[in-house]
This record gives sequence, C-alpha cells and structure tokens, in this order.
Amino acid sequence: MKFQINDFTLRIPGASPGRQPDGLIRHLKFAPRTQVLDAVPPRLDRVSPVLDGVPVMLDSVPVALDGVSPMLDSVPGGEDGVSTTLDSVSTTIDYISPTLDAILTTIDSTSPTLDAVPASLDRFPGGEDSVLMVPDAVWARQGARRAGAAFSLIEVLVVVSLLSLIVLALMAVFTSTQRAFRSAVTQTDVLEGSRAAMDLMTTDLRGLTPCDGMSNAVGSCPVNFFVVANAVSYAPLVQSLPGSLMSRTNLLNYFFVLGRNNTTWTGTGYIVNTASDNPLYPLYRFYAETNTVNSPQVLFQQFASYIFNGQWTNMSHLVDGVVHLTVRAYDANGNWINNYYQPYTNALNTYFLPTAYGEQQLYMFSNAVPASVELELGVLEDRPLAHAESLPDNSAVQTNYLAQQAGAVHLFRQRVTIPNVDPTAYQP
Repeated sequence: MKFQINDFTLRIPGASPGRQPDGLIRHLKFAPRTQVLDAVPPRLDRVSPVLDGVPVMLDSVPVALDGVSPMLDSVPGGEDGVSTTLDSVSTTIDYISPTLDAILTTIDSTSPTLDAVPASLDRFPGGEDSVLMVPDAVWARQGARRAGAAFSLIEVLVVVSLLSLIVLALMAVFTSTQRAFRSAVTQTDVLEGSRAAMDLMTTDLRGLTPCDGMSNAVGSCPVNFFVVANAVSYAPLVQSLPGSLMSRTNLLNYFFVLGRNNTTWTGTGYIVNTASDNPLYPLYRFYAETNTVNSPQVLFQQFASYIFNGQWTNMSHLVDGVVHLTVRAYDANGNWINNYYQPYTNALNTYFLPTAYGEQQLYMFSNAVPASVELELGVLEDRPLAHAESLPDNSAVQTNYLAQQAGAVHLFRQRVTIPNVDPTAYQP
C-alpha cells in the first residue's frame, strides 16, 4: 500500500473518504519534515537485525538435520517414521519460505517510497511550513461540510415566527374557550340563584292564610296579603329590545305574605333595595313569627319598619341584579284583581291603592286572600351587572348602559295557587 500527496491532501488510494488516515494527517501536522526523515534510519536499523537473523536461521537447519541421525534409532517405526518426520519438516520449511520472500519484497518496495518523501515535501510551496497548513485546510473543509448541514439564521427566524403565530393562535383559542366556560358557569350560577329565589317565594305564597279579621282599616287590622310598588323616587328601568324599536319597562314591587304553622303566625316579605349602589338591585327576604295568641298585625308592622329605617341587615340577602319583580293577584275565576277593571262586592276586606306604572297596589284583610298569584322575576347576568356596578351610581352612563342590556336579563314567570282561598270573598 503506497501513500501519495495530491492537492495538499494526504490520501490512501483505493480507500473510501470515510476511511482516510486522519490520524496520519494529524501526526504530520505536528511532525516537521526533518523529524520525519530522521525517524526513517532508526526504523530501517530495526529491520536489518531481523533480516540478518534469517540466514543464521537457515544455516542452523542443516545442523539441526545432522542432529536427527542419532535420534533415528529412538524413533518408533525405524526409518519409515523418520521419513515421515522429515517430510513434515520439509513441508514446514516450504511454508516459511514464501513468508520470508514476502518480507523481503515489502522491504524492497518501502525503500523507494521513503526515498520519495523528501522530493514530495519539496513540492509544497513554502517548504515545511506549508505541510503544517495541510491539516488546517482539511479541518476547515470538514467544518464547512458540517456548517452546510446546520440551519441558517433566516431559517431559524422563520421557524420561530411560525411557532410564535401558532402559540398566539392557541392562546387566543384557549382564552376564548376559558371566557366562554367562565361565562357559562356564571350564567348557571345566576340561573340557579334565580330559580332558588322563585322556589322560595312560591313556597311562601302557598302558605298564605287569612287572619279572619273584619276591618279594612290599614294599621288597625292584620294584613293577609300586601303588594305595592317600590318608593315613589324609584324610576323604572326602561330597556330597548334588540332588533326592535320597542322598549321594555322593568317594574319593582315588594309584597308581604301572612302564613300559619299550627300555633305560630309567620310573616314573610320580599323587597329589592333600589338605593344600593353595590351590589345593584339586591333582593332581600323578611321573615318573622309570633304565637297565635298574639295578633299577627305586629309582623306586617315589623316588615314596614325595616323598610322605612333601611334595616337591610335584619333581612336575608338572596340574589343581586333583580331589575324586575311584579306580583299580580287573581280571584277564583282567574280574573286579575284590580280596582279599575273588576269591582268586588266584598271590597271591605280589600283596600286598593292607585296603580303604579300599570300594576295594581292593594292590601287584603279578614278572609280575603288571592286564589292565585303570578310572579314575574327578571335577573341581570353577572358580567353586565359587574360592569354596571363599576360605573358611577345613578349616573347617565350607568342608566344608558343598563338600558342596552335587555338581552342579558333572564325572566322567570310562575303562577302559584293558594290552597287556603275563601271563594266567598269574590262574589260578584
């Protein structure tokens, strides 16, 4: 195998690029020409003793053969066994001879190559110094090949930009999904709270019981049923309907219900505090009881006192955002009880007040109780309510904002029958 230098690169003929002698290149980088040439004679000197020992070994073969004769008598089989042994020895010598010839041939072929090394080194421009530059050029080419396999700065920037767009899109989807989920959860809470308030009011209305008093004088007789509009200073919330030129007027009533459980009178009332700025439109529930030996009149008076004095902490806070609450009483024939459309002969037990925004206001005493009551409850969603609470209270900005939120109001309507009704209270 011979080495040659071509284009300042040391290569082995017939070897693949991946099997080139990088170790030899690195060795040449740190070995100047003088050191390489100086290392050649010691190597030849180590070869000469080996070659000189070959004739000595060949000369010792006849001597060894002469020593075979005294041993012939001791060999089993006599001369035939000796002949066999000599044949094997000859075969061994014939096998060794080609090996020795190959060693001599290799030595002969190495000598011209070593002689050509100085001439090859002289071919490099700059002499010995240029030989040292050959490995640097080789490594530079290898580094260039490795650099060609990497990503450029533009490619990295494009990938980073695409990944950023994908992440932003995923974040937008995640944010919208999370917002929708929170809105759904909040809306569910609002609906559940509203339904719970409706269930509580309908339960109290079903327990409505007449006190059987015989006077309709307000303040001197127990009140069975009472419904009036909120304070005169309260302005109803008017909302424009989406996609229409029509508007909806939200009204607020508060009412009182008298009930009885065995030997106990119970009084229950509901009212929306329109004077509260945070929270807006909170619904409160009043509850009190007394023994049947006492007049139930004190229960209604206590309810009226809490409202007049603003003692909201003495009542239970149910739900916020109640922008609409109306209560209508109906007789046994399903007629709406009011002083304008339907007169009653038993009017002594029903005291009518002027209508407020189209809703009837009245007191019922003695044996007069409605045969059924229709409730209508409107609750504003949580997000619009929270935004309205952040605006200045009773300002034009807050009013205008709430006027545009008709689509965010959930309406609940239910008619409740009164089991303890006395039909004789509504004879025409």
